[in-house]
Amino acid sequence: MDSTLITIECIDELADTIGLRAEVASITERAMAGGLDFASALVERVALLEGVPETAVEEVIRERLKLTPGAEALIATMRANGAMTALVSGGFTLFTAHVAQRLGLDVHRANRLEIRNGRLTGRLLGEIVDPRTKLASLLEFTAMRGLERGATMAVGDGANDREMIEAAGLGVAFHARLSVQAVADISVNHGDLETLLFIQGYDETEIVRDS
Repeated sequence: MDSTLITIECIDELADTIGLRAEVASITERAMAGGLDFASALVERVALLEGVPETAVEEVIRERLKLTPGAEALIATMRANGAMTALVSGGFTLFTAHVAQRLGLDVHRANRLEIRNGRLTGRLLGEIVDPRTKLASLLEFTAMRGLERGATMAVGDGANDREMIEAAGLGVAFHARLSVQAVADISVNHGDLETLLFIQGYDETEIVRDS
């Protein structure tokens, strides 16, 4: 989701509300580049969010969360043609739920932030959604729909997407780190998410832009 379907990194924006953007963003970048273990880096960053008011989430969604250009057309066109669309994110359900509802995605999975007395505790609930979760979800959805691997596409930009991208029929690195481009079938370094429709074989007349 972050920096793929949307233009921001939600955890960095939450940290910004308490003056810790630089510290958290530095860890985020190293994790996405593959320099840190994703799960431990996530726990470290979430701990820094202790005390952030729950209303900050609403503020980030309202004032900072923007869809990546082409996201609406991508999802609307694929759904109009019978595709299942799924968002599996190392981010947080508080944001994926909003994005899934806004775009009409079939399913979303992400990490759950613990909230008590209206504030983030700095802890997560349940198992961490990590690279293995993304891969397992791809395989699960493929089997659920009775698809061959070649009928699947996975898109991402960070190191936690590599296993999923390698396993998909078409693995796409979207404005991604070099380590992700190295394992992807296709790298999109220019253009927006509508590019993914042309890659699949849609032509201009088939794109749904008014969903």
